[in-house]
Amino acid sequence: MHMMSNRIFMHGLRIHARHGVDPQERLTGADFLVSIEADTDFTEAMRTDRLEGTVSYADLYRLVKEEMATPSQLLEHVAGRILQRLFGHFPSVSRIRLTLTKENPPMGADGGQTGITVEAER
Repeated sequence: MHMMSNRIFMHGLRIHARHGVDPQERLTGADFLVSIEADTDFTEAMRTDRLEGTVSYADLYRLVKEEMATPSQLLEHVAGRILQRLFGHFPSVSRIRLTLTKENPPMGADGGQTGITVEAER
């Protein structure tokens, strides 16, 4: 069997964080949704049923949560930090697609979601 691609994903992780341009946003925080898709070769895990042959979801989540805990004005900055951290920690990951969504942003609208998506390769 020839694998065309392998991708690990976590969609819709809800994390409360203190990102925003408005000082009140950094004081009270808001709910954010984080989605990650990471291309990595996990054929070894398919063959052996061992965690060492793949990327641990728990480790991926822990690193994202740690970066989300550091306040930033811009989601673009948060995304850059998350990408650097994940590429640094997981050498087998070749590509990441990251979406950060802020729920109910303070922009004069009632509800809604805004955010960014970025794709990066090693």
